[in-house]
Amino acid sequence: MNPHHTDRTVVGNISLSLDGRTNGPGGDHDMSWIVPHAITAEARAHMLRVTRPATTVLLGRKNYEGFGGLWPAVADDEAADPADREFSSWLNRAEKIVFSTTLTDARWENTHITSADPVAVVKDLRRRGSGDIIVLASASVIRALLEAGELDRLSITQCPELVGGGARLFEDGPGGTSWALADSTPTQSGALCLLYDRIRS
Repeated sequence: MNPHHTDRTVVGNISLSLDGRTNGPGGDHDMSWIVPHAITAEARAHMLRVTRPATTVLLGRKNYEGFGGLWPAVADDEAADPADREFSSWLNRAEKIVFSTTLTDARWENTHITSADPVAVVKDLRRRGSGDIIVLASASVIRALLEAGELDRLSITQCPELVGGGARLFEDGPGGTSWALADSTPTQSGALCLLYDRIRS
């Protein structure tokens, strides 16, 4: 899967609109359009499929704060969807590395805060440990790893929404890579859960 020292696969997981946005025109928290497409049975199964092999999670500060405000307690919530409880349990026990220059307190178990360059961190992680390394929804981290050639797999939930503004995952920049479709799952909401593996010569 990758030409590095270990078999650790680095995965970028994110939801995108049809116009390539990671959020809407309202800014970082304008993501309500994603929710109907994230809670289908197929989308939940896709998320478990891509996260189960991972032992390390990479997050930016904003996503860490968002995830940390929601997911830690879901594992013990008997009223929650079983797939959400499994995801929460996995996320609680996984090693979580948060890229931030402002956070100082990591209350969520197994969390480490760093101001280091994500590319350098991933190169170090590849040399030790086992299990996949997954970036959850942090577009800036995914972009940095893509540009450095350190991303092996892209997990994209393509939402059938035109949001008309907001941040894009892909801006103009380094290209020239090819990707193979490894899996494609349509969902009840009309979204597509796509899994692409980078083709390396």
